[in-house]
Amino acid sequence: MQLLEVEEEPVKQAMAQMIEAKDLELDREAIYLPPFYYAECGTANRLLALVEAVEADKKKPTFNLAAISQETGIEYDDIQIAAIRQAVESKVMILTGGPGTGKTTTTQGIIAALKTAGMNILLAAPTGRAAKRMSEATGMEAKTIHRLLEYNPKDGYKRNEENPLEADALIVDECSMIDILLMNHLMKAIPSGMRLVMVGDIDQLPSVRAGNVLRDIIDSTKIPVVRLTRIFRQAQSSRIVMSAHAINNGRFPDTSNGKDTDFFFIKEEDPEQVAESIVHLVKERLPKAYSLSPSKIQVLTPMQRGVVGASNLNLALQEALNPTSVCLNRGGYSYRKGDRVMQIRNNYDKGVFNGDLGYIEEVDMAERTLIASFDGISVEFEASELDELSLAYATTIHKSQGSEYPIVVMPV
Repeated sequence: MQLLEVEEEPVKQAMAQMIEAKDLELDREAIYLPPFYYAECGTANRLLALVEAVEADKKKPTFNLAAISQETGIEYDDIQIAAIRQAVESKVMILTGGPGTGKTTTTQGIIAALKTAGMNILLAAPTGRAAKRMSEATGMEAKTIHRLLEYNPKDGYKRNEENPLEADALIVDECSMIDILLMNHLMKAIPSGMRLVMVGDIDQLPSVRAGNVLRDIIDSTKIPVVRLTRIFRQAQSSRIVMSAHAINNGRFPDTSNGKDTDFFFIKEEDPEQVAESIVHLVKERLPKAYSLSPSKIQVLTPMQRGVVGASNLNLALQEALNPTSVCLNRGGYSYRKGDRVMQIRNNYDKGVFNGDLGYIEEVDMAERTLIASFDGISVEFEASELDELSLAYATTIHKSQGSEYPIVVMPV
């Protein structure tokens, strides 16, 4: 009524008709579009069935802390030991905690514990960037959830109830990014004999699409949860980590700056001035202070639009950092040789996916094609396909989730 600025009666009538026609689903107080209702019910039912499924004894792992520490070379604290024990003893569990609390090292311990029991383990994450980071941290292959489920746009998800995943355990990282439709497809492909470990930080942004899956599962209290709260000593020396925890606890972070900190705060009210400062920081000050190329510096911003939005900052940074005339123009943007770019759509034919970062290696102005390199893989784009690429000197915080950068500059 508020949105449409109309009386109550026509809204009630329309909703009653839609519920009767099954265009909407009503469940107690909640009103759903059908796909999300069935995805949520399906996810909840399958999670409960997985929790209650009796495990075959042949793969029942035992908990041996000495063997796990020897395998990983890490000494674990009490909460981390409790998390590893929980993963060994539960069919489903959640590991959560903020930055610097040891989610990655605890995940390594869980992998070592399950491996010691002779289990086959699959690793997955929602995005290509997050999967790559998981691979680097664990030394094992991690796939995107889409790749794990063998998704293609024509046939959908090949892994499902009829053709489930084959392994003893599945560990999924960055679970705060998973939306309800994807979670439902993932749960369909998990057989009752498999165990599931979900890792994520509930203080990160919820998924871009519908659902707040990780937080809702934790709030349900039906699944065992281990929260890592202790900030490790090496992380305590990082003002970035301490600022994140201060903000989550409702405190203003320490902005005293100074030479030895990794977290700086510059106060500036005028957006035009902020944009100029960002360009100066990325081009001059930071590369000089840290002896790093500007290509190692990522600008992250909350918005696409506005003077300090990603679109405007990209144009300003491109002009400052890469003023070459070797380029292709399309849709008001110029794509220049040497530009940092991001793939903004899944392209299964080219093997590049939403959020992948790359560089323009070559531009053929006569043929109107360019070649972009994504993690060493060269991909050709015709001019008509360039709306799949955006400049990535600056990108939104949503797009960057699951990534890490040596230096970040962020207007807030």
